[in-house]
Amino acid sequence: MDRYKLVIRGEQPLNGETYVSGGKNTSLAVIPATLLCEEPCVIENLPDIEDVRVLHRILLELGAKVDFNTAEKRMVIDPRSVKSATVPFQYSQMMRASYYFMGALLGRYGTADVGYPGGCDIGSRPIDQHIKGFSALGSEISEYNGMMCLKGNLAGTIINFDMVTVGATINVMLAAVRAKGNTVLTNAAREPHVVDLANFLNSMGAKIRGAGTDTIRIRGVERLHGGTYTVIPDQIETGTLMIAAAATRGDVAIHGTIPTHMEALTAKLLEMGVSVSSQDDIIWVRIRRGHRAIRLSTQEYPGFPTDLQQPMSALLTRAGGHSEVIENIFDNRFKHLDEMRRMGAKVIISGKTAYIEGVPQLHGAPVTATDLRGGAALVIAGLMAHGVTEVFNPGFIARGYESLEEKLSSLGADIHREDTE
Repeated sequence: MDRYKLVIRGEQPLNGETYVSGGKNTSLAVIPATLLCEEPCVIENLPDIEDVRVLHRILLELGAKVDFNTAEKRMVIDPRSVKSATVPFQYSQMMRASYYFMGALLGRYGTADVGYPGGCDIGSRPIDQHIKGFSALGSEISEYNGMMCLKGNLAGTIINFDMVTVGATINVMLAAVRAKGNTVLTNAAREPHVVDLANFLNSMGAKIRGAGTDTIRIRGVERLHGGTYTVIPDQIETGTLMIAAAATRGDVAIHGTIPTHMEALTAKLLEMGVSVSSQDDIIWVRIRRGHRAIRLSTQEYPGFPTDLQQPMSALLTRAGGHSEVIENIFDNRFKHLDEMRRMGAKVIISGKTAYIEGVPQLHGAPVTATDLRGGAALVIAGLMAHGVTEVFNPGFIARGYESLEEKLSSLGADIHREDTE
């Protein structure tokens, strides 16, 4: 249990301007990828979040020289001093994206020992497709005391993923960049952070084509040089702020976005009766009246992102009519709705579907976050609710959102931290 809680007094419309931080998912892939380079790398626009700090500690544990300037959102990584290819179990348990060190270390040094990944409890998330890809490239794989041990001289091949998987697409891409010969990844994920990672690697000398499509072609290179790279804005933070604006019937301009990444969410908000417009890197969200119920189904990009399902389903608890939310990516991703029942939400959960009957009002209550995006959903619920909501375990939120309370406060939300000890 965290040593603080978030206290929210709801029914305050959000109004004004805010900005989006650098992408969490991109950062968690690009930082391990710097180990593939033989010169220092400068990564800019990094969010100051707990997961990035964990990666910082892992890099130091491996022996890299790292300077993380949180004020300037810049990390300078010199991988030339790396002396270990082992990511200790205690670090890998802190976050799921620690598994990207498998691909990066294997690709650079031909060996990697990484603990089984941890992260949010949102159901079964196996790594069998990662293992399939590494094995196809020529790696021997064994398990010992909770560690995945990989070793081998990698050579390019054709790999068809049995399902669309962002993590495996990224991890196998990392391993293949310096493998001998050509690698083709089919049924690959198309998410923006897959494209951004490919752009980073290409800027350092990699030869990757097709990122953003379902077929990625990689010509292995002998070395990657260093350089400076700026990560893209956070797609999920952008969406969370858009939903928060709609939930409070506010009028918000969000700067530093990539509107084309938000098209699936924008379409659903428009369907609900929310006004959404954009120009350059700014998205405006406005609503003055109640919103309508919809049917929502999560899909791989460019479909509706699973990471926005929880904030969106929180919004739907106050939509007029009956909504249906189908979660196709992960199981066990409706825990936030169980918590919201305490606030008066009317929800029936059956397997991968949540049936939501909109209510005129939610009431403040103590609730507990059990994962990152579910925690953000509970904050949105608190912003909508009458009275005071207390969100316990908000450390989950800090894992993936930079200064969320401060950004919401600047827009007029009544939200602050209080010690619980």
